[in-house]
Amino acid sequence: MAGSRGDGFVRQVLPALAMGLVVLAVLYWRPVGRLIYPFPYRATVERWASEYGVDARLVAAVVRVESRYVPSARSSKGARGLMQLMPDTGAWVAERLGLGPVEPDELEDPELNLRLGTWYLAYQIRAFNGDLTLALAAYNGGGANVRRWLEEERWTGSVDDLHQIPFPETRAYVQRVLAAYDRYCLLYPELGASKDGGGWWTRG
Repeated sequence: MAGSRGDGFVRQVLPALAMGLVVLAVLYWRPVGRLIYPFPYRATVERWASEYGVDARLVAAVVRVESRYVPSARSSKGARGLMQLMPDTGAWVAERLGLGPVEPDELEDPELNLRLGTWYLAYQIRAFNGDLTLALAAYNGGGANVRRWLEEERWTGSVDDLHQIPFPETRAYVQRVLAAYDRYCLLYPELGASKDGGGWWTRG
């Protein structure tokens, strides 16, 4: 009996282990990994990331999670474009940048969306003193909500306590972006020496 149970355990574990090794091999072999994690609009992302002081790979991770790089993506809540900006947010950022009025349909223009979205991401990072976990939660769930959760001690703000985030969507969003960011850092090392954005970001 003990031998049968042992054989069954091996038969269950070995396929999972083999699959895990295949996944790791694919991701760590850069040419294949880049097919799984491509970088469309790279030149535009790099331009605005450099302009606003954000790691281009982080922007790439946000775009991947937000829209899968589909410029015409729209959410059920009305968010538009590559970085899924709400029209009010897009208009507010455009005003801050001195770009004039921006119509909702214009947010589906990749160049404009990436510029506004990258600035807004940088804004959230600075608003939360370089804490990437808090900034990503704010990008998705709103800065006011994140501050309230912290003040009411509903969330510690730590990446280890993401399960405390009251909004399930935001909780999953932060997890997915951080995971994608790790992949982009692994696959595109030429874009930065480290994942900390030059030493001023933290992950809670």
